[in-house]
Amino acid sequence: MANLVFSLQPTFTQGLILGQVSILALLVVILKYLFFDSAQHPFETISYQPREAHRAPIHNGDSAPYLKKEESIDGDSESTEWLNALIQQVADVYRSKLRGDSIGPEGEEVARKRVEEYANRIRPAGFLDHITIHSVDLGVSGPRLSNARLNQSQVSVMNYSEFDVTYTDTISISLSTSYLFNYPMTSFARLPVSLTISLSKFKSSIIITPPLPSSPSPVLTITLPQNFTLDLTTTSLMGSRAKLANVPKLHELIQHQVRRILASRATWRVPLPGLMTAIKVQDETHTMKEERL
Repeated sequence: MANLVFSLQPTFTQGLILGQVSILALLVVILKYLFFDSAQHPFETISYQPREAHRAPIHNGDSAPYLKKEESIDGDSESTEWLNALIQQVADVYRSKLRGDSIGPEGEEVARKRVEEYANRIRPAGFLDHITIHSVDLGVSGPRLSNARLNQSQVSVMNYSEFDVTYTDTISISLSTSYLFNYPMTSFARLPVSLTISLSKFKSSIIITPPLPSSPSPVLTITLPQNFTLDLTTTSLMGSRAKLANVPKLHELIQHQVRRILASRATWRVPLPGLMTAIKVQDETHTMKEERL
């Protein structure tokens, strides 16, 4: 067999082996030099930029553009407009602080830098290269609550209020990074990835449970059920010289990861002022998570 493979006279076996090696070598060349980017500084050679989503004017006024009056209020129902107005104002405060209390392009740049710093702090360094945030839209609206329902149990002192919540806004983020291939050697190649992720719709019910008077650690508990609806819009480009646009599997992966993060943080516990510190609340929250696991 060895004589047939290495003989000087061409044989069918030699042709078959040579053909397989040629196909593998051609495949490696195509992937490495057409889709991957093996440059030392990949962002200096990438010629494309992510397509920015439609950006609405920044909301800095006192009125809420997405706040609508309820069409009708029944005699036995409770209006949630006062609560929606409060949530809107709280959301505006957070947006202002993320922008460094600045408006216009200066405020947007402050928010972009803060998001980029946070993204690179939590990124898996072994799999993703430096993340560059191109633009961030913090939105103009807030979650809207409706259909308030008060559950007053006769057999239990644990009462709670349930609401339907809907959130539709212009929140979006545009970024670029590279997926690192460390096989067969470290930094063998980089696959440039450009993303724009925007929120289409979030819809769920939300449960607010008041603290018990006899509780040693009284907290207000806000719970998000696991069956919430989350719709994201994702546009993507993958590749260096040749580009793959809007890969469905990448959209599914991003939406799954965002859902998983929201589901893992679906309970918020707010301590009552003067009765419990935030540190104690965090300790109890970690304990509850470990018990679930």
